[in-house]
Amino acid sequence: MADENRDESLATDEEDSEPSCEEDKMLDDGSTLIRRMEICVAEAEKRTGKNAVNLGENYTVYLIETSPMDAVNEGRNPAPDSLWRRYSDFELLRNYLLVSYPCVIVPPLPEKRAEFVWHKLSADNMDPDFVERRRVGLENFLLRVASHPVLSNDKLLHHFLTEELGWKEAVFESGFQAKADSRLRAVSATCRVRNPDKRFVEMKHYSDELQSHTSQLLRARARVADRLYGVYKVHGNYGRVFSEWSAIEHEMGDGLQSAGHHMDAFAASIDDILEEEEHYADQIKEYLSFAEALRAVCRKHELTQFELEVCTQDLITKRQQREELATGMVRTFSFKGVTNKLFGAEAPEQREARLKLLEEMICEGQDAVKEKTLERQEHVERGLVDMQRFKEQKDKDLKEALISYALMQVSMCKKGIQVWSNAKECFLKM
Repeated sequence: MADENRDESLATDEEDSEPSCEEDKMLDDGSTLIRRMEICVAEAEKRTGKNAVNLGENYTVYLIETSPMDAVNEGRNPAPDSLWRRYSDFELLRNYLLVSYPCVIVPPLPEKRAEFVWHKLSADNMDPDFVERRRVGLENFLLRVASHPVLSNDKLLHHFLTEELGWKEAVFESGFQAKADSRLRAVSATCRVRNPDKRFVEMKHYSDELQSHTSQLLRARARVADRLYGVYKVHGNYGRVFSEWSAIEHEMGDGLQSAGHHMDAFAASIDDILEEEEHYADQIKEYLSFAEALRAVCRKHELTQFELEVCTQDLITKRQQREELATGMVRTFSFKGVTNKLFGAEAPEQREARLKLLEEMICEGQDAVKEKTLERQEHVERGLVDMQRFKEQKDKDLKEALISYALMQVSMCKKGIQVWSNAKECFLKM
């Protein structure tokens, strides 16, 4: 699936770097990278530096650690290889994968800035809790890519994980930016393609529906979190009232004060509960972003289909011109036909030259149609395989996430029942 030109452009760099035999084995043995390498984003660190216009800026870098899986399996614990990457480096990696593997549903990155937040949650992208969730999301992105049967064997992915210097230069030398133009052409092709594959049309419609439903779910969850936060915090008023009331009571005082402590603990517990909820919200957000990755594959199909239709129509036109020139019968209006009637038919030599030129153009057109047909067929076959893989992954992930979220809600309700049960026991002892 990787573009052959990219591999050729990297050949010189690979010879200069002289990778070790172990590295060659890791890249060429056909298994996914996750089976050969343990990968984690171990920590995040805030730094200060200069941006492109020489102004000071604060940014976050993430520590990627990798270890050969064979050493881990054998019980050896060598020091992991480590390097730092910024979020923009992850963005560059994903853009490269999107362009280089148009048949693949490339996993999304975690959000750059917090969305679907409830009002007490910080939307600052430098907030420690947000940075930590993003760290988890970046690790999840790398693990998804490293477990993909196609993406995981890309050599520049391996460079990203193991070589801190020279990686960006290698990516830009791959020429992926020039190929990115096809993504822009795919936008206009969407409106003009005549006979797209129905399976891709259905998948594109499904991606729109998936994005709509997940965004509605996240909005509903944010509204519930807002109200739940208020309900829990209001229980702090019970704690204050019971504590103050206990001061004027002799026999009831201890029971009221103990009940007040339980209410205070209940009110304070909502912060940890909603922070845990964000973990499940992030899993839903990932599939909100996956919807766009699905559409990218569908747009590439539309582009290949449109290019095939253009080549086919051009070939039909050339054949019709050849037939008209050979028989002298003009079926469609043309400027050439008008001039022939006004000034007489062209000389036999000119006619033969035009026929010869048309024959050459028809041969070229036939080759172009064959090439575009094969390209379209390859994209359809590989795209459908990856869509099936994605569907199985999605069903499994969302099922687990929703079940875990439901269990968390059940646990939260049980804790609420326990608080009021404890309060009841306090009241019984008065």
